[in-house]
Amino acid sequence: MEHIKTDKLPRHIAIIMDGNGRWARENALKRVLGHKKGAQAVRTTVRTCRELGIDYLTLFAFSVENWSRPGDEVSALMALLDEYLKNELAEMLKNDIRLITIGRIGRLTETVRIRLEQTIAETAHCSGMVLNLALSYGGRDEIVDAARRIAADVKNGIIREDDIDKDRFRRYLFTRDMPDPDLLIRTSGEYRISNFLLWQIAYTELFFTPVLWPDFSREHLIEAIHSYGRRERRFGLTSEQVTGT
Repeated sequence: MEHIKTDKLPRHIAIIMDGNGRWARENALKRVLGHKKGAQAVRTTVRTCRELGIDYLTLFAFSVENWSRPGDEVSALMALLDEYLKNELAEMLKNDIRLITIGRIGRLTETVRIRLEQTIAETAHCSGMVLNLALSYGGRDEIVDAARRIAADVKNGIIREDDIDKDRFRRYLFTRDMPDPDLLIRTSGEYRISNFLLWQIAYTELFFTPVLWPDFSREHLIEAIHSYGRRERRFGLTSEQVTGT
């Protein structure tokens, strides 16, 4: 396995998996075949992260905006998600991977929702790595939902207005039990965040690659991690403060 310094290994990697449709178009295939090929890249990425010792992997699988796509494509995506969960359960259990999810899950089709709940329950005891699927997810929606819950708790006397700070707010987010991402990867050559983990990526290192998601390989992931390892994370401090020089 490739040598990577463990002290430079990101604990949490988040990925915007972009380019399935473009890959299909460039290969004169239907869009759904691009998504199917993308599922293979998911499998490779999950395996590689587990082998390297990554603690958390968050994949942007389906956004709230994706509901606006043509109905047949949405249906195909739901079917692929159901198929992925069914096919990958054994490997998750074998590799000690726990599945969790973030987003407005209630909007998913009943079939997918049931499969998702079953997979989450069956992998709940796993502790080797957490695989977090962002489904029907939007960063702004997450923040709005958190604000609403905080307002309700203040109104009901559960917390006081003066109790609200960054740490308190974080407890109302979908990701409250996870560390913020250290590294965010976006494929397909786009340079935007697309409403993904807006609160959580305040100090995340960003890595953009022109590679379309279906072509994203183990080597591309290693490249992104190496890039992360060469960076100095200062969190507002000076370089001298970080290095102690």
